[in-house]
Amino acid sequence: MKYEAVIGLEVHVQVRTASKMFCSCPNRYGAEPNTLVCPVCLGYPGTLPVPNHEAILKAVRAGLLTECTIAKFSKFDRKSYFYPDLAKNYQISQYDLPFCTAGRLRLSGKGFSGAELPEKYIGITRIHLEEDPAKLTHSAGASGADYNRSGVPLLEVVSEPDMRSADEAYAYLTRLKEIMQYGDISDCDMEKGQMRCDVNISLRPVGQKEFGTKIELKNLNSFRAAHRAVEYEIWRQSDILDKGGSLRQETRGWNDDSGESYLMRTKEQAHDYRYFPDPDLMPVTFTDEEIDEIRRTLPELPEAKRARFVESFGLTAYDAEVLTLDRAVAAYFDEAARQSRAPKLVANWIISELLRLLSEEKVAINECRIAPKSLAELVDLIENKTINGKIAKEVFAEMFATGESPAAIVKAKGLVQVSDAGAIAAVVAEAIKANPAQVEQYRAGNEKVLQFFVGQTMKLSRGKANPQLVIAELRKQLAE
Repeated sequence: MKYEAVIGLEVHVQVRTASKMFCSCPNRYGAEPNTLVCPVCLGYPGTLPVPNHEAILKAVRAGLLTECTIAKFSKFDRKSYFYPDLAKNYQISQYDLPFCTAGRLRLSGKGFSGAELPEKYIGITRIHLEEDPAKLTHSAGASGADYNRSGVPLLEVVSEPDMRSADEAYAYLTRLKEIMQYGDISDCDMEKGQMRCDVNISLRPVGQKEFGTKIELKNLNSFRAAHRAVEYEIWRQSDILDKGGSLRQETRGWNDDSGESYLMRTKEQAHDYRYFPDPDLMPVTFTDEEIDEIRRTLPELPEAKRARFVESFGLTAYDAEVLTLDRAVAAYFDEAARQSRAPKLVANWIISELLRLLSEEKVAINECRIAPKSLAELVDLIENKTINGKIAKEVFAEMFATGESPAAIVKAKGLVQVSDAGAIAAVVAEAIKANPAQVEQYRAGNEKVLQFFVGQTMKLSRGKANPQLVIAELRKQLAE
């Protein structure tokens, strides 16, 4: 390839708190427009902001989870610009003294395309805390502003320009989302605007150290859109340079329907915002002891959890990856696996059955009627031969619908697996007697007919016969 892509991401993450960043209005998604507002977040003259302590702690938490240096002295600044989404015509943000600087995030695994990525670290320049602007909507020639979002605490995570492909950008977003969710910082629901990203991308000839002209991409509403946008922009910039054209620093929007970027405006510089310290807010200070106290509350991150699941529970790397994509699913498996004799089988049931049913019913795992302990009990019933796999699926469906324990369902429905040799021999003899033609086929060398007899025997036993004993008894009787 003639050019090398240089990619950096600016990711905005809404912090999950009870109230907004500088007022007591609820931080809640989905309310009627402009109902979660007050004079502070509407920018009335004379109002004073009061910082949200929980949001500041979560900002520091995010920094520690990404190996940042935490500032012992930080401050809030005013970022001035005039636009309908800011009622007071400035945004309370941070400029030269953010809470977190000089971090990093490790990339590994696979990108969006499925290609294996070499392990590397992506530098994090800074993480700062600010207030989210209002949400603007445009339709049928009219525009509206919903100030419910105005003032919601917002983290901006700025990476170093260390990514070189769309796959790396996708992997970075995926890993950052995991960290924010596991750290209890944000739900990162992109459909609700809780995680949004802008991409800065430039091209330079391979081997050149100096960066090319930086172009910013906006309106990226999914990780897939970010991946597509980066791939398109690499192609677009390459095409212009190949034709002898030049690039200018600008901001471009992304149209996911057409798969193309479009010009929005030429890029502003930092001095255009006229940053200055907010005179209404005191600086924020931390001691080493306070930072260490926050550090002690940090959770086990997905990468470490995956390694533990593989080592402690005997899972495959794929199973561990699937189970840790969602923090709640990982916690559910962890609890169930600790209570079961067969943690690998627990993982199989979660991945193949539970996640499928949850998706079909549109139910979150923390709302599921099957408690982790109950799933562990079901797996142990299979392990100790009390029920077989077919019966287990019937029991599982009942558990999902009612929340009843597996033992109670098995007892109430008389589903205990039949392992008595005499009883199984009698059912096998009945199946053989009822199908003389298939007996001749088997004895003539057609081994596939054995499965027919297994099915007939299980049907006669109403699915309760031990399959392994059935097969052994069939072979014995058919050979006589």
